[in-house]
Amino acid sequence: MGTSITMVIAAVRLRSVPLWLVQPLYLALVVLGFITAGSEDDTTGDMVFIATFVTLVTVGTAHALAIRRKVFSPREAPVADPLMLAEGEARRRRELRVRAAELASRDPAMAAEMRIGRPDLERAYDDGGLVDVNHAPESALTGILGITPEQAARIVRVRADAGGFVSAEEVAMMADLPPALTPRIAEYGVFLR
Repeated sequence: MGTSITMVIAAVRLRSVPLWLVQPLYLALVVLGFITAGSEDDTTGDMVFIATFVTLVTVGTAHALAIRRKVFSPREAPVADPLMLAEGEARRRRELRVRAAELASRDPAMAAEMRIGRPDLERAYDDGGLVDVNHAPESALTGILGITPEQAARIVRVRADAGGFVSAEEVAMMADLPPALTPRIAEYGVFLR
């Protein structure tokens, strides 16, 4: 008896005109079944009721099975915009850098133990791509800070002479780096002592 309701749901989901057109037939069979269910003529009414019931069950089940995959198949997941994915990943990495840099400024010993800013060492903590300007090798400085090998060698030489740096501005000034690099060093650099 629920065949009509099932087919209405299917017609709505599929936006199918043929499914809408078959609705009057299913509805007529349901109404006929209800009318004959309470008839006083035992033989004819019962026969019509049984025939209606069997028809609804058989045809309705076959019809439902035939359209089931179209109606209830999993919809294809919308394809994510690559730009949005990249922006989301960049935001996530920036948040990781901010949290790791805050930890490094609050507790340098713990940051050193967690190897924050040391992409050259094995570590379990994702710091979002920071580099410890005071301890990382030249290869890590060039890879993360985007500087030339000559600039990285100059940073390593100056930090050995000075005993390390405390800020991106100090690195840029003491290692004679172009001012345009200072924001990148500030974004990706930590200065553990």
